[in-house]
Amino acid sequence: MKTIDATTLKNHLDQGDVTLVDVREPAEHSGEKIAGSTLVSLSNFDPKQVPNDPDKLTVLYCRTGNRSAQAMQKLSTTGANNIVHLDGGLVAWKEQGYPTQVNKNAPISLMRQVQIVAGSLVVTGTVLGAFVSPWFLILSGFVGSGLVFAGVTNTCALGMLLAKMPWNQKV
Repeated sequence: MKTIDATTLKNHLDQGDVTLVDVREPAEHSGEKIAGSTLVSLSNFDPKQVPNDPDKLTVLYCRTGNRSAQAMQKLSTTGANNIVHLDGGLVAWKEQGYPTQVNKNAPISLMRQVQIVAGSLVVTGTVLGAFVSPWFLILSGFVGSGLVFAGVTNTCALGMLLAKMPWNQKV
């Protein structure tokens, strides 16, 4: 799988010979992005939506490089070439001190939203279990089991559900 480092990407962006594609979710793209990037989120990834300029290098990026690697695999099945992904993603870009566009009015991150919802459900289940009926403890156990499953499988159903909420669809 072809990768590009942040410094090489910066040089390409300065020369204007690169098409930059962000594969994160709309809320993430809205909150912070590399200037000039186009959003094609991995959750709704359609290779036909990726800008295709044969004279330019297409660079995919996400927060750490995991999702952009997955997007690149999907693109490779279509026969697309001249495509790489940013090694280390936006984190590596920022570590090099390169600028990003930050929107302070964007929704809070999906991870924080998941923490708020899961934590609220656990507290609610525990309080109702202690004062109303012990059957409400099932709610806390269900959420805890879901968090374990999310950690083991590296998938988060709650995060995917929250990503589809209207406030997270604003770009």
